[in-house]
Amino acid sequence: MQDSPAPDVVPFGWEPGPDDVMDDIDGEVYFRFPAADDPAPGTRRLLAMSLYASMLGLAGVGIGIRGLVSQIGGGVPGWYVPVLALLGMVSVALSVGAFLSIHRRVLPWMLLLGAAVPLIADIMLAVAY
Repeated sequence: MQDSPAPDVVPFGWEPGPDDVMDDIDGEVYFRFPAADDPAPGTRRLLAMSLYASMLGLAGVGIGIRGLVSQIGGGVPGWYVPVLALLGMVSVALSVGAFLSIHRRVLPWMLLLGAAVPLIADIMLAVAY
């Protein structure tokens, strides 16, 4: 049971509860919203992650505009837009995971670097059509 007025429908929250599951490796949860008693992440770390994520986002917007122009212009296969969207969503999901794991040492950076891979595939696909 939660102590907050938020409904129990949401499977995550700010407060740890009895349903929190720890992994068997080191007893920590990899992805979670920070709790009220968690230390704040370092300013440089947060700024660097935010700048990198914003560059990924701007590249994604550019790819989306290029995809829209290609779709309007015609001559692209039917799978083009769904694949562009899917790769973009994978990149966004990895970026979100990076910020949810900001208190870990290396995992956020691995996820942000991993978010660049589908974005690079998106760029190559957008350039090809």
